[in-house]
Amino acid sequence: MDFNYVVMPIIIFAAGVFIIWLCSRRILALSKKAYGPRRKIVERGVLSIVILVALAIAGYTAFNAIAVRSFWSRNPAPGRIVDVGGYGMHINCTGNGSPVLILEAGGQNDSTIWRGVQPALSKTTTVCAYDRAGFGWSDTQPGPRDADHIAAELHQLLLMAGIKGPIVLMGHSIGGLFIRDYATHYPADVAGLVFVDSSTPFQERNAALVRATPAKTTRDKAVDFVMQPWTLNLLVAIGVPRLLGMCGKEGTAADHVKKIQAEDICRLRKSAWDEVYLFDPSSQQTVKSGPFGVLPILILSRDISKGLLTTPSQTELDQRNAWNQMQEDLKKLSTRSRRIIAKNSSHHVMLDRPDLIEREVPVFIEQIRGSAPQPPTYGTTETE
Repeated sequence: MDFNYVVMPIIIFAAGVFIIWLCSRRILALSKKAYGPRRKIVERGVLSIVILVALAIAGYTAFNAIAVRSFWSRNPAPGRIVDVGGYGMHINCTGNGSPVLILEAGGQNDSTIWRGVQPALSKTTTVCAYDRAGFGWSDTQPGPRDADHIAAELHQLLLMAGIKGPIVLMGHSIGGLFIRDYATHYPADVAGLVFVDSSTPFQERNAALVRATPAKTTRDKAVDFVMQPWTLNLLVAIGVPRLLGMCGKEGTAADHVKKIQAEDICRLRKSAWDEVYLFDPSSQQTVKSGPFGVLPILILSRDISKGLLTTPSQTELDQRNAWNQMQEDLKKLSTRSRRIIAKNSSHHVMLDRPDLIEREVPVFIEQIRGSAPQPPTYGTTETE
């Protein structure tokens, strides 16, 4: 029985029912107490409010739990579920050919983030999008959610799924750390790396970003409290995201992927918070990864000018320039690296500029195969 999707909602519902029972008993007992009329009225009023709140929380928690299970039962995993150490891991492979392109999603995302570009990429080679443990259709697994464990789980998943090398790893955001870790531990399997606006080790310690971060206000501290894993899990279990209209509903074929991605917000994903809180250990595990010699590397980065105000503050400029430099530094990982800035793209390049990914990644695959000419020069940065 899944704790996140079943046990926790049951506990919240049972606690609500228990509180209602206690308050109801107290209200009935008040008639026998030798209290003054005013106290009885006030206490009955307060207890009635508590009953209504408990009833609302218990009821909506039950409704949300049923809605979550109902939605995912109507939307089974595409591809297959593979047993990895006694836990199910989801992988969806399409297309044919070698090397196999493995898609690694960023933080808070699962394999559905690649749904828009996977069909086009599958025309060139075999493309496999998978869900890390605790994401999408994959079971939560024990152990820390750091780069070493995630890379080892992916390696075992590929073995159990019968997917043999060579592979090309494409990682978005924090997924960039994970594919670096994989390439370090299993270099014989990896034929190339694609970084999609990738995170870099210890980026949270970047001096420019530290200087650009203002002192936290009382409001910031309140937000930090709400963003704690246990607080978020509780709010999601109660159904607050659904109540705020953040969750998806089944729609037309054209927007069904977005509906699935939106509905995913209404599921508890402790693994997502664990990955964020273990970013520092993941950085320690990957900071010395590479250089990878002549391993082909393609870097696709956001456009740091997108959304920039006409008169930006120095803080914003520092943050954007620091990120741009970290993307530029990724080129040092190989003598056969090149970088492309996706014009008018935000952090999610696969959503803002799918055309760029669908054009450049197949060429990159063909270059690895030797069926397309190599870039005229490596170590360059272009904007497309």
